[in-house]
Amino acid sequence: MEETVMPKKPKKALINISKTTFLQVVILLVAMLVVASVLTYIIPRGSFGTAVGENGEEIVDYSVYEEQKDLPGVHPVKAIFAPVLVFASGDGLALLMLSLFLFVISAAFQVMNDVGGIRSLIGGVSRTFRNRRRLLLVLVAFLFYCFGSFLGLFEEMLTMLPIVAVLCLTLGFDSFTGFLCCILACGFGFAGAVTNPFTVLLASQIIDVNPMTKIWFRLIVFVVMFALFLAFLFVYLRRIAKAPEKSYTFSRDQALLAQMNGEELATDDPAREKRAQIVYTVFLSVALGLIILCSSLSVLRDYTVPVLIAYFLFFGIGAGILVSRQPKKVFASFGKGFLSALPTIAIIALAASVKYVFAEGSVFPTIVHWINTLAEGKSPLLIALIIYLIVLMLEFFISSSTAKAVMVMGLLAVANIGLSKEMLVLLYTFADGYTNVLFPTSPVLLLSLSMIEMDYFKWLKKSWWLFLANFALVVGFILLAVGVQY
Repeated sequence: MEETVMPKKPKKALINISKTTFLQVVILLVAMLVVASVLTYIIPRGSFGTAVGENGEEIVDYSVYEEQKDLPGVHPVKAIFAPVLVFASGDGLALLMLSLFLFVISAAFQVMNDVGGIRSLIGGVSRTFRNRRRLLLVLVAFLFYCFGSFLGLFEEMLTMLPIVAVLCLTLGFDSFTGFLCCILACGFGFAGAVTNPFTVLLASQIIDVNPMTKIWFRLIVFVVMFALFLAFLFVYLRRIAKAPEKSYTFSRDQALLAQMNGEELATDDPAREKRAQIVYTVFLSVALGLIILCSSLSVLRDYTVPVLIAYFLFFGIGAGILVSRQPKKVFASFGKGFLSALPTIAIIALAASVKYVFAEGSVFPTIVHWINTLAEGKSPLLIALIIYLIVLMLEFFISSSTAKAVMVMGLLAVANIGLSKEMLVLLYTFADGYTNVLFPTSPVLLLSLSMIEMDYFKWLKKSWWLFLANFALVVGFILLAVGVQY
Protein backbone atom coordinates (compact mmCIF):
# COMPACT_ATOMS: atom_id res chain seq x y z
CA MET A 1 0.00 0.00 0.00
CA GLU A 2 1.61 3.26 -1.18
CA GLU A 3 0.02 5.73 1.24
CA THR A 4 -0.60 5.09 4.89
CA VAL A 5 -3.76 6.42 6.47
CA MET A 6 -3.26 9.01 9.16
CA PRO A 7 -4.63 8.26 12.62
CA LYS A 8 -8.21 9.46 12.69
CA LYS A 9 -8.31 10.49 16.31
CA PRO A 10 -5.01 11.14 18.00
CA LYS A 11 -5.30 10.80 21.74
CA LYS A 12 -4.13 14.32 22.39
CA ALA A 13 -3.91 17.63 20.54
CA LEU A 14 -0.27 18.69 20.11
CA ILE A 15 -0.93 22.10 21.68
CA ASN A 16 -3.25 21.36 24.54
CA ILE A 17 -4.33 23.54 27.47
CA SER A 18 -5.57 21.42 30.35
CA LYS A 19 -8.70 22.43 32.26
CA THR A 20 -6.81 22.69 35.55
CA THR A 21 -4.13 24.95 34.11
CA PHE A 22 -6.72 27.08 32.33
CA LEU A 23 -8.78 27.56 35.50
CA GLN A 24 -5.72 28.47 37.57
CA VAL A 25 -4.64 31.08 35.05
CA VAL A 26 -8.14 32.54 34.76
CA ILE A 27 -8.55 32.78 38.55
CA LEU A 28 -5.16 34.51 38.86
CA LEU A 29 -5.92 37.04 36.14
CA VAL A 30 -9.43 37.77 37.41
CA ALA A 31 -7.98 38.46 40.86
CA MET A 32 -5.45 40.84 39.31
CA LEU A 33 -8.23 42.55 37.37
CA VAL A 34 -10.19 43.12 40.58
CA VAL A 35 -7.12 44.56 42.34
CA ALA A 36 -6.39 46.84 39.39
CA SER A 37 -9.97 48.12 39.42
CA VAL A 38 -9.79 48.91 43.15
CA LEU A 39 -6.46 50.72 42.73
CA THR A 40 -8.01 53.15 40.24
CA TYR A 41 -9.98 54.50 43.21
CA ILE A 42 -6.86 54.75 45.39
CA ILE A 43 -4.04 55.99 43.12
CA PRO A 44 -4.47 59.68 42.15
CA ARG A 45 -5.63 60.16 38.59
CA GLY A 46 -3.72 62.38 36.17
CA SER A 47 -2.88 63.15 32.58
CA PHE A 48 0.04 64.30 30.49
CA GLY A 49 0.12 67.61 28.70
CA THR A 50 0.00 68.10 24.95
CA ALA A 51 2.37 69.73 22.49
CA VAL A 52 2.50 70.44 18.77
CA GLY A 53 4.59 68.07 16.70
CA GLU A 54 6.85 68.82 13.75
CA ASN A 55 3.98 68.43 11.28
CA GLY A 56 1.54 70.47 13.33
CA GLU A 57 -0.16 67.44 14.88
CA GLU A 58 -1.01 67.23 18.56
CA ILE A 59 1.27 64.90 20.51
CA VAL A 60 1.62 63.86 24.15
CA ASP A 61 4.10 65.87 26.21
CA TYR A 62 5.38 63.47 28.87
CA SER A 63 7.26 66.24 30.67
CA VAL A 64 3.99 67.93 31.74
CA TYR A 65 1.78 66.28 34.36
CA GLU A 66 -1.66 67.45 35.41
CA GLU A 67 -3.60 65.91 38.28
CA GLN A 68 -7.23 65.20 37.45
CA LYS A 69 -9.08 65.16 40.77
CA ASP A 70 -12.50 65.11 39.13
CA LEU A 71 -11.86 61.81 37.28
CA PRO A 72 -13.57 58.80 38.91
CA GLY A 73 -12.15 55.30 39.14
CA VAL A 74 -13.11 52.66 36.60
CA HIS A 75 -16.81 51.79 36.90
CA PRO A 76 -17.37 48.21 38.12
CA VAL A 77 -19.43 47.39 35.01
CA LYS A 78 -16.59 48.50 32.74
CA ALA A 79 -14.15 46.43 34.80
CA ILE A 80 -16.37 43.35 34.48
CA PHE A 81 -16.55 43.72 30.70
CA ALA A 82 -12.90 44.77 30.35
CA PRO A 83 -11.91 41.43 28.69
CA VAL A 84 -14.37 42.30 25.90
CA LEU A 85 -13.88 46.08 25.80
CA VAL A 86 -10.12 45.71 25.52
CA PHE A 87 -10.58 44.48 21.95
CA ALA A 88 -12.12 47.85 21.08
CA SER A 89 -9.22 49.77 22.65
CA GLY A 90 -6.00 50.94 21.04
CA ASP A 91 -4.50 47.50 21.73
CA GLY A 92 -7.49 45.68 20.23
CA LEU A 93 -6.03 45.02 16.79
CA ALA A 94 -2.76 43.70 18.24
CA LEU A 95 -4.70 41.40 20.60
CA LEU A 96 -6.83 40.09 17.76
CA MET A 97 -3.72 39.41 15.70
CA LEU A 98 -2.07 37.59 18.62
CA SER A 99 -5.20 35.47 19.14
CA LEU A 100 -5.44 34.57 15.45
CA PHE A 101 -1.70 33.92 15.41
CA LEU A 102 -2.05 31.33 18.17
CA PHE A 103 -5.05 29.70 16.47
CA VAL A 104 -3.28 29.31 13.15
CA ILE A 105 0.07 28.02 14.44
CA SER A 106 -1.75 25.58 16.72
CA ALA A 107 -3.67 24.27 13.72
CA ALA A 108 -0.60 24.16 11.45
CA PHE A 109 1.47 22.22 13.98
CA GLN A 110 -1.40 19.83 14.63
CA VAL A 111 -1.38 19.01 10.91
CA MET A 112 2.38 18.66 11.01
CA ASN A 113 2.12 16.26 13.93
CA ASP A 114 -0.71 14.17 12.44
CA VAL A 115 0.99 13.67 9.07
CA GLY A 116 4.22 12.60 10.78
CA GLY A 117 6.22 15.74 9.99
CA ILE A 118 7.36 16.39 13.54
CA ARG A 119 8.37 12.79 14.09
CA SER A 120 10.36 12.73 10.84
CA LEU A 121 12.29 15.92 11.56
CA ILE A 122 12.93 15.20 15.20
CA GLY A 123 13.98 11.65 14.44
CA GLY A 124 16.73 12.83 12.09
CA VAL A 125 18.06 15.47 14.48
CA SER A 126 17.97 13.17 17.51
CA ARG A 127 19.87 10.46 15.63
CA THR A 128 22.55 12.97 14.62
CA PHE A 129 23.03 14.27 18.17
CA ARG A 130 22.39 10.99 19.97
CA ASN A 131 25.77 11.15 21.74
CA ARG A 132 25.87 14.95 22.06
CA ARG A 133 22.45 15.66 23.49
CA ARG A 134 23.47 18.40 25.90
CA LEU A 135 25.54 20.16 23.26
CA LEU A 136 22.44 20.29 21.08
CA LEU A 137 20.43 21.81 23.95
CA VAL A 138 23.06 24.52 24.45
CA LEU A 139 23.12 25.33 20.74
CA VAL A 140 19.32 25.51 20.52
CA ALA A 141 19.10 27.63 23.66
CA PHE A 142 21.82 30.00 22.42
CA LEU A 143 19.97 30.42 19.13
CA PHE A 144 16.78 31.48 20.89
CA TYR A 145 18.75 33.61 23.34
CA CYS A 146 20.21 35.51 20.38
CA PHE A 147 16.73 35.91 18.89
CA GLY A 148 15.69 37.78 22.03
CA SER A 149 18.91 39.73 22.49
CA PHE A 150 19.57 40.85 18.92
CA LEU A 151 16.17 40.71 17.20
CA GLY A 152 13.67 41.24 20.02
CA LEU A 153 11.65 38.13 19.13
CA PHE A 154 9.33 36.65 21.75
CA GLU A 155 5.71 36.14 20.67
CA GLU A 156 6.95 34.61 17.42
CA MET A 157 8.78 31.89 19.34
CA LEU A 158 5.47 30.28 20.23
CA THR A 159 5.64 28.86 16.71
CA MET A 160 8.80 26.96 17.63
CA LEU A 161 7.86 25.72 21.11
CA PRO A 162 6.03 22.55 19.96
CA ILE A 163 9.01 21.52 17.82
CA VAL A 164 11.61 22.19 20.51
CA ALA A 165 9.50 20.48 23.19
CA VAL A 166 9.10 17.31 21.11
CA LEU A 167 12.79 17.40 20.18
CA CYS A 168 13.78 17.48 23.85
CA LEU A 169 11.30 14.72 24.62
CA THR A 170 12.75 12.54 21.86
CA LEU A 171 16.28 13.17 23.12
CA GLY A 172 15.31 11.74 26.49
CA PHE A 173 14.57 14.99 28.32
CA ASP A 174 11.07 16.48 28.69
CA SER A 175 8.72 19.18 27.42
CA PHE A 176 9.76 21.54 30.21
CA THR A 177 13.34 21.38 28.92
CA GLY A 178 11.93 22.47 25.55
CA PHE A 179 10.20 25.40 27.24
CA LEU A 180 13.50 26.39 28.87
CA CYS A 181 15.52 26.18 25.64
CA CYS A 182 12.91 28.07 23.62
CA ILE A 183 10.76 30.51 25.62
CA LEU A 184 12.94 31.06 28.71
CA ALA A 185 16.11 31.43 26.62
CA CYS A 186 14.39 33.97 24.39
CA GLY A 187 13.05 35.87 27.41
CA PHE A 188 16.50 35.94 28.96
CA GLY A 189 17.75 37.35 25.68
CA PHE A 190 15.77 40.47 26.56
CA ALA A 191 17.64 40.64 29.88
CA GLY A 192 20.95 40.47 28.00
CA ALA A 193 19.78 42.62 25.08
CA VAL A 194 22.48 43.93 22.74
CA THR A 195 20.56 45.29 19.73
CA ASN A 196 16.96 44.40 20.64
CA PRO A 197 14.91 46.72 18.37
CA PHE A 198 12.07 47.05 20.90
CA THR A 199 14.22 47.94 23.92
CA VAL A 200 17.78 49.04 23.13
CA LEU A 201 17.24 50.57 19.68
CA LEU A 202 13.83 52.14 20.33
CA ALA A 203 14.84 53.57 23.72
CA SER A 204 18.06 54.93 22.18
CA GLN A 205 16.13 56.55 19.35
CA ILE A 206 13.64 58.22 21.70
CA ILE A 207 16.34 59.57 23.99
CA ASP A 208 18.60 60.49 21.03
CA VAL A 209 21.75 58.45 21.69
CA ASN A 210 23.79 56.10 19.51
CA PRO A 211 22.88 52.51 20.59
CA MET A 212 26.39 51.32 19.67
CA THR A 213 28.03 53.66 22.18
CA LYS A 214 29.52 51.71 25.11
CA ILE A 215 28.11 48.47 23.69
CA TRP A 216 30.96 46.60 25.43
CA PHE A 217 29.06 46.76 28.72
CA ARG A 218 25.93 45.18 27.22
CA LEU A 219 28.08 42.42 25.69
CA ILE A 220 29.36 41.57 29.17
CA VAL A 221 25.77 41.44 30.42
CA PHE A 222 24.93 39.23 27.42
CA VAL A 223 27.53 36.62 28.41
CA VAL A 224 26.74 36.65 32.15
CA MET A 225 22.96 36.32 31.66
CA PHE A 226 23.39 33.34 29.34
CA ALA A 227 25.68 31.71 31.89
CA LEU A 228 22.96 32.12 34.52
CA PHE A 229 20.42 30.57 32.16
CA LEU A 230 22.71 27.58 31.52
CA ALA A 231 23.19 27.08 35.26
CA PHE A 232 19.42 26.83 35.72
CA LEU A 233 19.08 24.50 32.73
CA PHE A 234 21.79 22.08 33.88
CA VAL A 235 20.55 22.01 37.46
CA TYR A 236 17.18 20.86 36.12
CA LEU A 237 18.73 18.33 33.72
CA ARG A 238 20.70 16.84 36.59
CA ARG A 239 17.48 16.53 38.59
CA ILE A 240 15.55 14.57 35.95
CA ALA A 241 18.60 12.49 35.03
CA LYS A 242 18.62 11.08 38.57
CA ALA A 243 14.84 10.66 38.77
CA PRO A 244 12.90 11.04 35.47
CA GLU A 245 9.59 10.93 37.35
CA LYS A 246 10.51 14.27 38.93
CA SER A 247 10.05 15.96 35.56
CA TYR A 248 7.65 18.90 35.87
CA THR A 249 5.74 17.63 32.82
CA PHE A 250 6.08 13.89 33.44
CA SER A 251 2.39 12.87 33.06
CA ARG A 252 1.85 15.00 29.99
CA ASP A 253 5.01 13.68 28.34
CA GLN A 254 4.19 10.03 29.01
CA ALA A 255 0.85 10.42 27.23
CA LEU A 256 2.49 12.24 24.32
CA LEU A 257 5.23 9.62 23.98
CA ALA A 258 2.64 6.83 23.92
CA GLN A 259 0.79 8.64 21.16
CA MET A 260 3.95 9.26 19.13
CA ASN A 261 5.05 5.64 19.43
CA GLY A 262 1.64 4.46 18.27
CA GLU A 263 1.76 6.78 15.28
CA GLU A 264 5.23 5.57 14.39
CA LEU A 265 4.01 2.00 14.11
CA ALA A 266 0.99 3.05 12.07
CA THR A 267 2.90 5.19 9.57
CA ASP A 268 5.97 3.14 8.76
CA ASP A 269 6.39 4.34 5.16
CA PRO A 270 9.98 5.24 4.12
CA ALA A 271 8.86 7.24 1.07
CA ARG A 272 6.43 9.32 3.09
CA GLU A 273 9.02 9.71 5.87
CA LYS A 274 11.52 11.16 3.40
CA ARG A 275 8.88 13.39 1.84
CA ALA A 276 7.87 14.71 5.26
CA GLN A 277 11.49 15.53 6.12
CA ILE A 278 12.02 17.51 2.91
CA VAL A 279 8.68 19.36 2.97
CA TYR A 280 8.84 20.37 6.62
CA THR A 281 12.54 21.27 6.52
CA VAL A 282 11.68 23.76 3.80
CA PHE A 283 8.49 24.82 5.60
CA LEU A 284 10.22 25.64 8.90
CA SER A 285 13.31 27.15 7.24
CA VAL A 286 11.14 29.60 5.33
CA ALA A 287 9.17 30.41 8.48
CA LEU A 288 12.39 31.14 10.38
CA GLY A 289 13.65 33.22 7.47
CA LEU A 290 10.44 35.27 7.46
CA ILE A 291 10.73 35.89 11.20
CA ILE A 292 14.31 37.14 10.86
CA LEU A 293 13.60 39.18 7.72
CA CYS A 294 10.50 40.91 9.09
CA SER A 295 12.16 41.63 12.42
CA SER A 296 15.33 42.99 10.82
CA LEU A 297 13.67 45.41 8.39
CA SER A 298 11.93 48.37 10.01
CA VAL A 299 9.47 48.64 7.12
CA LEU A 300 8.24 45.07 7.76
CA ARG A 301 8.58 44.88 11.55
CA ASP A 302 5.00 45.90 12.29
CA TYR A 303 3.73 43.24 9.89
CA THR A 304 5.64 40.25 11.31
CA VAL A 305 2.62 38.62 12.95
CA PRO A 306 0.19 39.12 9.98
CA VAL A 307 2.82 37.71 7.61
CA LEU A 308 3.29 34.64 9.82
CA ILE A 309 -0.47 34.16 10.12
CA ALA A 310 -0.84 34.09 6.34
CA TYR A 311 2.18 31.82 5.91
CA PHE A 312 1.14 29.21 8.50
CA LEU A 313 -2.46 29.29 7.31
CA PHE A 314 -1.84 28.56 3.64
CA PHE A 315 1.47 26.72 3.67
CA GLY A 316 0.63 24.83 6.87
CA ILE A 317 -2.28 23.23 5.04
CA GLY A 318 -0.33 22.90 1.79
CA ALA A 319 2.60 21.14 3.45
CA GLY A 320 0.24 18.66 5.11
CA ILE A 321 -1.41 17.83 1.80
CA LEU A 322 1.96 17.39 0.06
CA VAL A 323 3.07 14.91 2.71
CA SER A 324 -0.14 12.91 3.29
CA ARG A 325 -1.95 13.47 -0.04
CA GLN A 326 -5.22 13.31 1.90
CA PRO A 327 -6.79 16.82 1.85
CA LYS A 328 -9.88 15.88 3.86
CA LYS A 329 -7.90 14.52 6.76
CA VAL A 330 -5.53 17.50 6.67
CA PHE A 331 -8.44 19.95 6.94
CA ALA A 332 -9.92 17.88 9.78
CA SER A 333 -6.59 17.96 11.58
CA PHE A 334 -6.29 21.70 10.99
CA GLY A 335 -9.73 22.26 12.48
CA LYS A 336 -8.90 20.16 15.53
CA GLY A 337 -5.74 22.17 16.17
CA PHE A 338 -7.61 25.42 15.69
CA LEU A 339 -10.24 24.46 18.28
CA SER A 340 -7.63 23.27 20.79
CA ALA A 341 -6.36 26.86 21.03
CA LEU A 342 -9.77 28.38 21.88
CA PRO A 343 -8.91 28.96 25.56
CA THR A 344 -6.12 31.31 24.48
CA ILE A 345 -8.67 34.06 23.77
CA ALA A 346 -9.72 34.18 27.42
CA ILE A 347 -6.11 34.18 28.62
CA ILE A 348 -5.04 36.94 26.23
CA ALA A 349 -8.10 39.08 26.97
CA LEU A 350 -7.76 38.80 30.76
CA ALA A 351 -4.01 39.49 30.68
CA ALA A 352 -4.59 42.63 28.60
CA SER A 353 -7.52 43.76 30.76
CA VAL A 354 -5.25 44.73 33.66
CA LYS A 355 -3.47 47.30 31.50
CA TYR A 356 -6.80 48.43 30.04
CA VAL A 357 -8.30 49.13 33.48
CA PHE A 358 -5.26 51.12 34.57
CA ALA A 359 -5.34 53.13 31.36
CA GLU A 360 -9.07 53.82 31.72
CA GLY A 361 -8.48 54.82 35.35
CA SER A 362 -5.87 57.41 34.24
CA VAL A 363 -3.30 56.26 36.80
CA PHE A 364 -0.35 55.66 34.45
CA PRO A 365 0.53 59.38 34.19
CA THR A 366 0.61 59.55 37.98
CA ILE A 367 2.93 56.54 38.24
CA VAL A 368 5.29 57.98 35.63
CA HIS A 369 5.17 61.38 37.36
CA TRP A 370 6.53 59.73 40.51
CA ILE A 371 9.81 59.08 38.72
CA ASN A 372 10.69 62.78 38.70
CA THR A 373 9.41 63.28 42.23
CA LEU A 374 11.37 60.39 43.70
CA ALA A 375 14.56 61.31 41.84
CA GLU A 376 14.78 64.90 43.13
CA GLY A 377 17.89 65.45 45.25
CA LYS A 378 18.97 61.80 45.24
CA SER A 379 22.42 60.35 44.49
CA PRO A 380 23.05 58.92 40.98
CA LEU A 381 23.09 55.37 42.36
CA LEU A 382 19.80 55.78 44.20
CA ILE A 383 18.25 57.50 41.18
CA ALA A 384 19.33 54.59 38.97
CA LEU A 385 17.79 52.04 41.32
CA ILE A 386 14.57 54.08 41.62
CA ILE A 387 14.18 54.30 37.84
CA TYR A 388 14.86 50.59 37.48
CA LEU A 389 12.28 49.64 40.11
CA ILE A 390 9.62 51.97 38.72
CA VAL A 391 10.02 50.68 35.16
CA LEU A 392 9.95 47.18 36.65
CA MET A 393 6.61 48.03 38.24
CA LEU A 394 5.29 49.42 34.97
CA GLU A 395 6.37 46.18 33.26
CA PHE A 396 3.90 44.29 35.43
CA PHE A 397 1.02 46.24 33.88
CA ILE A 398 2.43 47.05 30.42
CA SER A 399 4.15 44.05 28.86
CA SER A 400 4.61 45.89 25.55
CA SER A 401 8.21 47.12 25.26
CA THR A 402 7.22 49.72 22.67
CA ALA A 403 4.46 51.26 24.81
CA LYS A 404 6.73 51.54 27.86
CA ALA A 405 9.61 52.96 25.82
CA VAL A 406 7.44 55.77 24.44
CA MET A 407 6.07 56.59 27.90
CA VAL A 408 9.19 56.22 30.05
CA MET A 409 12.01 57.24 27.71
CA GLY A 410 9.96 60.19 26.47
CA LEU A 411 9.89 61.47 30.03
CA LEU A 412 13.49 60.62 30.86
CA ALA A 413 14.66 62.37 27.69
CA VAL A 414 13.67 65.73 29.18
CA ALA A 415 14.28 64.94 32.87
CA ASN A 416 17.37 66.28 34.60
CA ILE A 417 18.38 63.40 36.87
CA GLY A 418 22.16 63.31 36.53
CA LEU A 419 22.52 60.04 34.59
CA SER A 420 23.95 59.56 31.10
CA LYS A 421 21.64 58.70 28.23
CA GLU A 422 23.43 55.37 27.80
CA MET A 423 22.73 54.59 31.46
CA LEU A 424 19.03 55.40 31.05
CA VAL A 425 18.80 53.02 28.08
CA LEU A 426 20.57 50.33 30.10
CA LEU A 427 18.17 50.77 33.04
CA TYR A 428 15.17 50.53 30.74
CA THR A 429 16.57 47.39 29.10
CA PHE A 430 17.18 45.75 32.48
CA ALA A 431 13.64 46.49 33.68
CA ASP A 432 12.08 45.14 30.48
CA GLY A 433 14.21 41.98 30.50
CA TYR A 434 13.56 38.73 32.32
CA THR A 435 10.10 39.87 33.52
CA ASN A 436 8.68 38.63 30.21
CA VAL A 437 9.03 35.13 31.66
CA LEU A 438 8.13 36.03 35.23
CA PHE A 439 5.07 38.28 35.47
CA PRO A 440 1.60 36.70 35.01
CA THR A 441 0.56 39.66 32.85
CA SER A 442 2.72 38.27 30.03
CA PRO A 443 0.34 36.46 27.64
CA VAL A 444 3.21 34.62 25.95
CA LEU A 445 4.41 33.19 29.27
CA LEU A 446 0.94 31.98 30.22
CA LEU A 447 0.25 30.52 26.79
CA SER A 448 3.59 28.72 26.57
CA LEU A 449 3.15 27.25 30.05
CA SER A 450 -0.32 26.12 29.04
CA MET A 451 1.08 24.42 25.96
CA ILE A 452 3.21 22.14 28.15
CA GLU A 453 0.40 21.86 30.73
CA MET A 454 2.28 23.53 33.57
CA ASP A 455 0.50 26.02 35.79
CA TYR A 456 1.93 29.43 36.57
CA PHE A 457 2.21 28.92 40.33
CA LYS A 458 4.27 25.76 39.86
CA TRP A 459 6.56 27.63 37.47
CA LEU A 460 7.00 30.40 40.03
CA LYS A 461 7.70 27.92 42.81
CA LYS A 462 10.31 26.02 40.81
CA SER A 463 12.12 29.03 39.33
CA TRP A 464 12.09 31.65 42.12
CA TRP A 465 15.83 31.32 42.77
CA LEU A 466 16.59 31.96 39.10
CA PHE A 467 14.76 35.29 39.11
CA LEU A 468 16.20 36.22 42.49
CA ALA A 469 19.69 35.60 41.11
CA ASN A 470 18.80 37.59 38.00
CA PHE A 471 17.60 40.51 40.11
CA ALA A 472 20.81 40.41 42.15
CA LEU A 473 22.90 40.39 38.97
CA VAL A 474 20.97 43.35 37.56
CA VAL A 475 21.47 45.36 40.75
CA GLY A 476 25.16 44.43 40.65
CA PHE A 477 25.46 45.60 37.04
CA ILE A 478 23.71 48.87 37.94
CA LEU A 479 26.20 49.42 40.77
CA LEU A 480 29.08 48.65 38.39
CA ALA A 481 27.69 50.92 35.66
CA VAL A 482 27.33 53.86 38.05
CA GLY A 483 30.81 53.14 39.43
CA VAL A 484 32.48 53.27 35.99
CA GLN A 485 30.30 56.25 34.98
CA TYR A 486 28.68 54.29 32.19
